[in-house]
Amino acid sequence: MCKGLAGLPASCLRSAKDMKHRLGVLLQKSDSGEHGSSHSRRDKLVVCPRVSQEEVKKWAESLENLISHECGLAAFRAFLRSEHSEENVEFWLRCEEYKRTRSPSKLRPKAMKIYEEFISVQATQEVNLDSGTREQTHRNLLAPTATCFDEAQRKIFHLMEKDSYRRFLKSRFYLALADPSGGASEKQQGAKRPADGPSLAPGSA
Repeated sequence: MCKGLAGLPASCLRSAKDMKHRLGVLLQKSDSGEHGSSHSRRDKLVVCPRVSQEEVKKWAESLENLISHECGLAAFRAFLRSEHSEENVEFWLRCEEYKRTRSPSKLRPKAMKIYEEFISVQATQEVNLDSGTREQTHRNLLAPTATCFDEAQRKIFHLMEKDSYRRFLKSRFYLALADPSGGASEKQQGAKRPADGPSLAPGSA
């Protein structure tokens, strides 16, 4: 199970050193603070000393496998942040949190906050939704229920699945974990190297 660095006993830190090197820099607090306090609470160092190669490989089987694992989600969010396109996964996560709301009196204020942050015309993190889904979601807010964002959330999931998830699997954020030896990176570099060009030793560039 993943733990924050502060929660690890001293005896575990040495065994977590390798994975810490790979994942330790994935989530860092935004220097600008432009996303507000809700992001600041989630932006924290994540250390996964027990994540196995089998688990990492499962992340390539489906987006669901990836984002249902804390370390997989951390790596994916870090990748999206590097592309300045994290709004889709943040919206999906907020919808998941919203659906777990137990108090009916809290549904409306939470729903309005999600709509204003991710869907409205002036949304600070506007997600890519078609006009029909936007209008339907807006109508749902007249009488908010736990399912009022389901259609919008489903479409954003499929958008990530077809786009950013595929790019993530080819990125250093995933390859560094899927192939710790660096073999995948070397293959990629070899494919890009001109056939008649000089052969560069690792680290000589």
